[in-house]
Amino acid sequence: MSIWWSLHLRREAASVPLARRLLIGAMETAGVDPETSYDLAIALSEACANAVEHGGDASSGYRVTAVIDGDTCRIEVTDSGPGFTDPRRRAARTARAAYTKAPAGVHEEHGRGLYLIASLTDHVRVRNRPGRAGAVVSFDKILKWRDGAPPAAALLQAS
Repeated sequence: MSIWWSLHLRREAASVPLARRLLIGAMETAGVDPETSYDLAIALSEACANAVEHGGDASSGYRVTAVIDGDTCRIEVTDSGPGFTDPRRRAARTARAAYTKAPAGVHEEHGRGLYLIASLTDHVRVRNRPGRAGAVVSFDKILKWRDGAPPAAALLQAS
């Protein structure tokens, strides 16, 4: 058994907490440990904030897809912006190697999103959309279940 949902959101700051709340609700319903849910919620917030800031013109939106399958949650955020042009990002098919070192301006307001996502999740992939404008940030995390989790957690773990 798996749980998945997909949203198409406007590139507005208000969409970030909406996506985060939906994810936390799904995690809570499935019986995911709160600390694991929190890590995923922060990672999702960073990916959504990047899509809002860099994801194309004001009329375009972005998509968030989350899948809980067995003991893993995969989240993908896709926008229609210019994509990644930084050669470091393009060369790194998996962002973990490229973003595990804290950025030079760690105390600056911007530029830490991919580092945070890589720090809070188990696997990150950053790429441009094939054949189209836009970027795709996807990340996975192995789930931990809370004690006394509802039956949905047992069904997910069994798959």
